[in-house]
Amino acid sequence: MKKIIFNTLILLSFQLFSNAQQTVGIFMNSQEAFDGYTLLDPHVSFDAYLINNCGEKVHEWNSDYKPGLSSYLLENGVLLRSRQMDNPDFQGGGSGGGIEMLDWDGNVIWEYTISDESQCQHHDIEYLPNGNILAIVWDLRTAAEAEQAGRIDLPTEFWSEKIIEIQPDLVNGGGTIVWEWYLWDHLIQDADPSKDNYGNIADSPELIDININPGAGSPDWMHFNGLDYNAELDQIIISGLHLSEFIIIDHSTTTAEAAGHTGGNSNKGGDIIYRWGNPENYGQGTENDRKLFRQHHAHWIENGLQDEGMIMVFNNRAGIPTSTDFSAINVVNPPVDNNGNYTMDGAVFGPSTSHWTYVADPVTDFFSGRVSGAQRLPNGNTLICEGSNGRLFEVDYDGNMVWEYINPSSAAGIINQGTDPVGNATFRCLRYSEDYPAFDGKTLSPQGYIETGSDNITCDLFVHNNNINNIEWNISPNPSTDLVQIQGDILNKNIELIDVSGKVITNKFINNNTFELNINHIPNGIYFIKIYDNNHNNMGIQKIVKM
Repeated sequence: MKKIIFNTLILLSFQLFSNAQQTVGIFMNSQEAFDGYTLLDPHVSFDAYLINNCGEKVHEWNSDYKPGLSSYLLENGVLLRSRQMDNPDFQGGGSGGGIEMLDWDGNVIWEYTISDESQCQHHDIEYLPNGNILAIVWDLRTAAEAEQAGRIDLPTEFWSEKIIEIQPDLVNGGGTIVWEWYLWDHLIQDADPSKDNYGNIADSPELIDININPGAGSPDWMHFNGLDYNAELDQIIISGLHLSEFIIIDHSTTTAEAAGHTGGNSNKGGDIIYRWGNPENYGQGTENDRKLFRQHHAHWIENGLQDEGMIMVFNNRAGIPTSTDFSAINVVNPPVDNNGNYTMDGAVFGPSTSHWTYVADPVTDFFSGRVSGAQRLPNGNTLICEGSNGRLFEVDYDGNMVWEYINPSSAAGIINQGTDPVGNATFRCLRYSEDYPAFDGKTLSPQGYIETGSDNITCDLFVHNNNINNIEWNISPNPSTDLVQIQGDILNKNIELIDVSGKVITNKFINNNTFELNINHIPNGIYFIKIYDNNHNNMGIQKIVKM
């Protein structure tokens, strides 16, 4: 397999020709785009694809199920995806009902069903470092239960939410639920003192007001649509569409503690330990204080990436305050104290503004009222899935577009070039580096375009330079057993030691043109040394072998 991002620059130009009839496929690829393979699992398709930066298919999985809705490529080459089971009792948007693992050849090697008359998996799942899987699940409650809990507006049935953790049995099939969190255990209401959960909402930001969204009339009360896990913090972030905010809960609890209000690292049990986007939900502020509008894909930016540890979210209807249809990507930096606890600005969870925001220019050029997601890439760029339109694009940190692609797969089948893309919604997309472990030993040769009619498109795959900004530096000895000396034009630069999964092991600031890096403490294997300036401009990446 080519190791594109670590080779010398051999392709210096980019060409992309198309006639006026181009409607799908690759529209832009530039040298500034992050090299890798993009996982595309279209909303209404039985097929998932890996495409290269020229929009060519390099791999495909075929399933008996449409996604329901998220999919992930694991480091071992297995495709983990939720699947639509067509549960007649839960016909809400994003309904899934099951989870499957497909090997590289598309064989089902594990499956699990969460779909019956009282529950149904939906929207998102999350793979944990220990091999377990988190899932969002609708939790059916009767109108009588909702009334007793203090709900004013009563549909005939009430879909609450729960998060379950499944330990898969990869040998015998199925799995065991080893941890559960129920939203129903963390409610408050101020409408009826004779009912459960009565209290002062403004004094209880750790709880959810059961009368939020009282006039919706739909049983799908919260509509959770995304979750993410932070192993370092042992916390879970959940995006709530009808809340127009995301919440964070403590995963270090036992199931019993998660049902209460004490225990775990936070000593708050399963209560909310941080929330952001809509303080009016907990009795603080007004509609004018709202920051998020029916958002998706709230998640932590991984360590080693630009704005690491902060939270990125796709703000679907950011234009609501100005009555304009546009979306935004927001990055939020939650305030914490010296003990790692989230802090408040008075009675409101901060910050009051986003750390980083992307909107198009003009703003109406970027809009998806539903689904969608975003991903910070190792080069500082952001991959965006404008989901309702099946449009995937990448922008640099300054908001300049460097890559663009339109999904050609729809409910009616493959959309051929020249046909308007209709029904090509995509829940999310993810880009994986060419050196992602899943690709070790795999053949990822271009197999042509997914759509037909693109023969007139010419696109060059860029091979990136170690010395993009003409910074000369070298490392020796290589291979090494303990110490590596780095020399060159590296004064006032930053250095990172990165393993093959992309994890940053060491991060240092260089105050000389010679720097000695100790690698004695790391296991034998292949690593990469990256140098960049204070503006996060990449000075180059070189491979090193620890023996």
